[in-house]
Amino acid sequence: MVNKEKWEKLSDFMAKLQVHETDLIEKFIIGSGKGGQKLHKTASTVYLKHIPSGLEIKCQESRSREDNRYFARIRLCEKLHSQVTDEKTKEQQKNEKLKRQKKRRSRRAKQKILDEKSKHSELKALRKKPASHH
Repeated sequence: MVNKEKWEKLSDFMAKLQVHETDLIEKFIIGSGKGGQKLHKTASTVYLKHIPSGLEIKCQESRSREDNRYFARIRLCEKLHSQVTDEKTKEQQKNEKLKRQKKRRSRRAKQKILDEKSKHSELKALRKKPASHH
């Protein structure tokens, strides 16, 4: 449950970005994905469209329609804010980080890593006790 305080902060943020409730089209859709029977019976997914900017948001973070209304507005404001300030949203940053992690290394980078490993193993070999012969 999202408390009143959070809703007030959100309305301040919306006012700062000049997003008015009258500029929003809000629809409730039946959810999809995991969540079971309850999710497929109730229209708890929130679809928001900001008419002036044309931005569309679909939110299905929780099973509660009220919570999703809040989260959808937050996402919309973050997206608008990132467009205005040319900053990347947390979502975009997270996606870019994942891309960097999944990206294949170049041959040169791989070779560099292997060279480091072999140097390290040579150093470790020097630490071994000399083999004694009987």
